[in-house]
Amino acid sequence: MDWRNIPSLAALKAFEAAARLKNFSAAARELNVTHAAIAQHVRALEDHFGQPLMERSGRSMAVTAAGGRLAQDLGEGFGVIAAGVRALSQARADRPIALSTTQNFAENWLVPRLAGFWKAHPDLPVTIAPDNAVVDLRRDGFDLAIRFGQGKWPGLEARLLTRAHRVVVAHPDVAARLPVEYSATSPNAIHALTGFAWLPEPTDMEMFTWLRALGADPDKMQVTRMQTNGLALAAVRSGAGITRQPLAVVQRDLDDGRLVALLEEPESDLGYYTVHNPETISPQARVFLKWLHSAT
Repeated sequence: MDWRNIPSLAALKAFEAAARLKNFSAAARELNVTHAAIAQHVRALEDHFGQPLMERSGRSMAVTAAGGRLAQDLGEGFGVIAAGVRALSQARADRPIALSTTQNFAENWLVPRLAGFWKAHPDLPVTIAPDNAVVDLRRDGFDLAIRFGQGKWPGLEARLLTRAHRVVVAHPDVAARLPVEYSATSPNAIHALTGFAWLPEPTDMEMFTWLRALGADPDKMQVTRMQTNGLALAAVRSGAGITRQPLAVVQRDLDDGRLVALLEEPESDLGYYTVHNPETISPQARVFLKWLHSAT
């Protein structure tokens, strides 16, 4: 389409409203502009086409023969546009709420809580895309994301969902093998843990630095990285060793007694944040967002 031969859409909208309502003031109110703006747009179109499109008829305006033909075509064209917009908006409203988050967080924090959301909102389907990559919400078609970081993503609204300080956990039977004098608050607590098999969370790249800062030598420890955190947690839950995890990920295991905390880090500014584009978030996604923050 060659847009150079088509007058401005603002002028065409103004004329269509004025011709349909037969009144510049009424058209101005409908389009939330001034009476003068409508008149200026109509005059610009008349100059473009080189013929009158509207003329005064008593206290109102009437379209000329040429104006009537243009108004009819514009009405049909804008109607098609409006129908397309409504169809697309309805399709977006009817589709499942799309959320992106890490596989670790999805498996261990989000999915175990989803039954509560569906019980309260059985008519709102949710699709979860577990991926450790940072997605572009608009380009990739996601309503929301849950991201790990400090809450700073330009152009997006981020709200802290849960802190992510880490905790060392083990099966109760493994914890029972610790010396009776063991204390998690002792400055030397880490040394009592170095003799166990460590199964770290695969994306925990700071663990070795953390161990050295506490005075441990990871080169002398038995450390096995599993391919996924689900495998690491399954092994630790079976008593195969210990692991360092975000507290949010293992909180339910701790609450239910499947795991026990051996050593806990102090809180930091890192955490899991809900992230969305405030300009495009749907009403359904807002419902899910509100539920997420109530589920912590």
